[in-house]
Formats: sequence, structure tokens, C-alpha cells
Amino acid sequence: MYPTLLVLHSLFRWLVLACLLYSIYRAAVGLIRNRPFAKTDNAFRHWTATVAHIQLMIGILLYTQSPFVKSFWRHPQTAFQDLNLTFYGLFHLLLMLVAIVLLTIGSAMAKRKTADRQKFQTMLIWFSIALVLIFVAIPWPFSPLSGRPYLRTF
Repeated sequence: MYPTLLVLHSLFRWLVLACLLYSIYRAAVGLIRNRPFAKTDNAFRHWTATVAHIQLMIGILLYTQSPFVKSFWRHPQTAFQDLNLTFYGLFHLLLMLVAIVLLTIGSAMAKRKTADRQKFQTMLIWFSIALVLIFVAIPWPFSPLSGRPYLRTF
């Protein structure tokens, strides 16, 4: 189960990033051009949050199966000396949880705004903050915290 979850989580990250980037782009363009908040904008707001939540559920399942995480929690005193274990046991989880919470708050707030400009502005701010946290928490191949490939395969 662990290898399958790992591949799914790795693949799904690209969908999360694509949705998030496109939603931020639509919010910026809508705000700059003073456009009405269309059904398409609302759909991207909604689906971005939904895709992020699905990724979170896959990540939580993966967290419960990960040998890195199990090792981290088995020996927390020594695990903190290993940046790789600490990253997966603590940093990745916390940063991603905070990012998804911020994205969810932004989505809910944008949904409840009455003015189109406020909807775009709310999405732009909250989704951008979430994107920055997600970029920091992803184990990119060039990351000093923990490097993984851009795409995992079976």
C-alpha cells in the first residue's frame, strides 16, 4: 500500500499545483481587469480546495504508513538530528496542514464575499500564501531539507 500511496501523492501534487496556480492567475486577472466573478472562477475556487483536500487525505494515509515517520516517532530524540526524518516526521506534515487550512479559509471567505473584487482579492491573497507554504514543504530534488524526484513511478 505504501508504494502506491507514494506514487499517487507524488502525481497528485502536480494537479494541486496546477489548480492552485491557475486559480491564482484567474484571481489576479479578475482583480486587475475588474472582471465579474464568473461561475468558472467559482468552480476553480471550489475545485482547487477539493483537489487540495484529496491530496491531504492521501498524505495522511501515507503518513500513517511511512517508514520515515515511524522511525521518527520511534526515536524522536535521535530523529531530530536527522534532517530527512525530521522533515517527513514533522515539517512536511505541519506546513502542508497549515497550507491546506489557509487555502480552505480563503476559499470559504471568497465564497461568502458579495463584491466580485473582494472575491478575487481574497482568493489571490489566501491561495498565494498557501502556495508559498506548499512550495517550501514539497521535497523538491533541489531542496536542502529533503530531496525526492519530480515524479515517482511504480
